[in-house]
Amino acid sequence: MKFENTKVYNFDGAIRGARNPMESWSKSDSVFDVPPQGKTILGKNDLGLMQRLIKAAVHDGHESHNKFLRQIMVCVDITAPLFWWKEFDTYKVATVANSTSTMHKIHAKPFELADFSVDKLSDGALAAFRTYMDYMEATRRRFVETKDKRDWYDLIQLLPSSYNQLRTVTMNYETLINIYYARRAHKLDEWHVFCDWIRTLPYADDLICCREEER
Repeated sequence: MKFENTKVYNFDGAIRGARNPMESWSKSDSVFDVPPQGKTILGKNDLGLMQRLIKAAVHDGHESHNKFLRQIMVCVDITAPLFWWKEFDTYKVATVANSTSTMHKIHAKPFELADFSVDKLSDGALAAFRTYMDYMEATRRRFVETKDKRDWYDLIQLLPSSYNQLRTVTMNYETLINIYYARRAHKLDEWHVFCDWIRTLPYADDLICCREEER
């Protein structure tokens, strides 16, 4: 599982919006677009306000308190197995994803073991999988040569759920809170890797993984 090209943006808009109800813009003390990486440095006043709003949302049960988190956006390229993507697809609200196409590109390159997440397979299962992959590769080569649609269907229908797919995903900090607390104890190791990635995001410990049980 890989995370590449992570970009977090719109802290400035989120803070400005959080201050709109009380018209307290003059109290904002954060610095944005700090060179060379365009980093955001949250000031004490702004971070304090954000944390109070998050705490109010938890204690009162009203998500409207922390709706500013919906305006802190994250865009990232994730490479993960199809069996994990099926679970991630549960999160349809406030997420957008564009994937590489198995329909159009499944035959474009030879199959390699690195194309699959098979690190948990036993020795016997891995040996069986290598034989399976050899059959897939022979079918792929035959399709490239003959363009026989029956071979293409064999590739699509035989493709295992361990196949790694790249998707460019956009989501926000509020969605990441929901994912983190729902999945951090999941039996799939991939969810633990995802939650570890969440904690690398700017101010994640202050704004995402900030419930009292985390302290």
